[in-house]
Amino acid sequence: MEFIFHEKQEGSLCAQHCLNNLLQGEYFSPVELASIAHQLDEEERMRMAEGGVTSEDYRAFLQQPSGNMDDTGFFSIQVITNALKFWGLDVILLNRSILVICQRDEEIRLLGGLQTKGTAL
Repeated sequence: MEFIFHEKQEGSLCAQHCLNNLLQGEYFSPVELASIAHQLDEEERMRMAEGGVTSEDYRAFLQQPSGNMDDTGFFSIQVITNALKFWGLDVILLNRSILVICQRDEEIRLLGGLQTKGTAL
């Protein structure tokens, strides 16, 4: 690897910068992530409509802002997960109780079941 790509933080576009830094290039723009968010919003709307478009829950749902993005540059974990699927990558969510197991005596860390040598936490 000749260089490491690092996209400098602009505004509140943490998800965009995280994805581009992970993928080592300018692969996602706010417009592309917003498109994924809108697609997720539409899928959620369709699922909610299955309970009846005249139901109180559905009408209340329509009054709520998107949970997948907002005007500050926030994008949900669902947007990040779907963006990574374009690259054939999956997000594996780890339960905090199994995330890190420390063995101070042996200075071995188990991170999601993978052994790595290093200093104890």
